[in-house]
Amino acid sequence: MTSGDRFLVDTNVLVYAYDRSEHTKQRRALEVLDQLVRLNSGVLSTQVLGEFFRVVTRKIPEPVSLEEGRQHLREYVRSWSVVSITPDVVLESARATAEHQMAYYDAQLWATAKAYQIPTVLSEDFSHGTRLEGVLFLNPFLRPLPGEE
Repeated sequence: MTSGDRFLVDTNVLVYAYDRSEHTKQRRALEVLDQLVRLNSGVLSTQVLGEFFRVVTRKIPEPVSLEEGRQHLREYVRSWSVVSITPDVVLESARATAEHQMAYYDAQLWATAKAYQIPTVLSEDFSHGTRLEGVLFLNPFLRPLPGEE
């Protein structure tokens, strides 16, 4: 990763930073998130923030409290670039579910990146290196990201 690059971060990357039951993924997620903050390259969507809150307060083996979850949301909103889900993103997501056989919320992540011209999505939910209509998907848990040594 280099300064000037922009990366849309999927929920799973954020969640692993808080999931103490996945030590290796937690360590890697923290490295990636720290690097994105240093380079001011990370972007979150309102979809990702909502999913993050639900998962870290209810679904991980050692969930955080609701108040702690709210505090993490406030920190992300204050310090990260956050983009909203628009009606056009919803429509493009529906198109992708039909034309590319994507699950709706995966399609919404892709459509958000496309709409906001964010060239890369960081997620473990897509095949590493896949490019769809100009959006590249990278799994930060598989191998170093471009620009990492």
